[in-house]
Amino acid sequence: MSEVLFVVNAGSSSIKFKLYRVVGEDIALVFGGAVDGIGTRPRLKAKDHAGETLIERSFSAEEVANSSQAQRIIADWVGGQMKDAQLIGIGHRVVHGGPVYSAPVLVDDAVMRTLETFIPLAPLHQLSNLDPIRVLRERRPDLPQVACFDTAFHRGHPELSDRFALPRELYDEGVRRYGFHGLSYEYVSQALRGIAPEIAEKRVIIAHLGSGASVCALEGGRSIETTMGFTALDGLPMGTRSGSLDPGVVLHLIEQKGMSPAEVGHMLYHESGLRGLSGISNDVRALLESDRPEAAMAIDFFSLRVAQAFASLSVSLGGLDALVFTAGVGENAHQVRRNVVERLRWAGFALDEEANSRNDRRIEAPGSRVSILVVPTDEERMIGQHTLRLLRRPQDCIAKQAGAPHRPELGER
Repeated sequence: MSEVLFVVNAGSSSIKFKLYRVVGEDIALVFGGAVDGIGTRPRLKAKDHAGETLIERSFSAEEVANSSQAQRIIADWVGGQMKDAQLIGIGHRVVHGGPVYSAPVLVDDAVMRTLETFIPLAPLHQLSNLDPIRVLRERRPDLPQVACFDTAFHRGHPELSDRFALPRELYDEGVRRYGFHGLSYEYVSQALRGIAPEIAEKRVIIAHLGSGASVCALEGGRSIETTMGFTALDGLPMGTRSGSLDPGVVLHLIEQKGMSPAEVGHMLYHESGLRGLSGISNDVRALLESDRPEAAMAIDFFSLRVAQAFASLSVSLGGLDALVFTAGVGENAHQVRRNVVERLRWAGFALDEEANSRNDRRIEAPGSRVSILVVPTDEERMIGQHTLRLLRRPQDCIAKQAGAPHRPELGER
């Protein structure tokens, strides 16, 4: 009987999942899928490792009105696919590990209580991430569950990249720049070692551009600085999130417009970003297909902010050797990549238009001052690898959690 791992990546309106077969110290995909459109137009879809469809089924909004019902549907279907396999553990994506967790952790009651305290730091994600853990612990208390954190990859930032210009005591209370999308950045950083080993350890900036979006500067495969900070609301404009904002605007909305903090929060998380800018959609595909000027403006605004982030993070690295685009928009929207790189022509960045339109792996033109790549991310595989490593060698992660993160100074990079 083969050993398998199950990976859950739960969001507010969808739950992605993958099953991996354990192969020595590595994992191999068996199948993957998702339930999306929870509460609106729910659909379960799964494919095997070769891309062949295993199931595609739609449900009414009443049948899958919430994530708990979606989890039951996934559990029922997955259970029927595992007759000759032994499930040894489940790995979960958890957006926020706060100042406490710098590595994956086995979940117990104490860990769950701690993770629940971080819900206010990531209200759009943390609760959705924790719900499957809670349900599965109730159903299978014997089964190890591992939390893998989006913030962990950014631990150990230089202090200058970790602080806000606020009173020092707030930093000690946990008000600091955490950064997110760490599982994606970690996967892409590792993938670069096989794809382009000549640049993987150099000064690289990766743009994770999806419904959530951020940019990360790496040197030697380590995160040096990133655009997201205390919450996943910071940095680039996103599908429905505002990104960076003058704090005075928030004060104005509360003090002058009479909005409550909850109303402001809802607007910034759910009604802003590309949706707010365009008044049309939060979906980049819909905006690119639209002929309305508001759609073009929203795409231009987003592209400009991404290009500005590349330029800003280049300062933190003291130069730049490669740009990498990843995630749904970064991997597939060649128009957005072109718009971003076009704004960096002054710095010697040049795009091969044909390679870019084909979504090739290398898309820089001959003579470009930096390499430009498109590298698909795979957060679930990263979670699976972390889960297997923790189950096989728990002492490694315990030691990492116990040690205070080293913060490299500028001269150490």
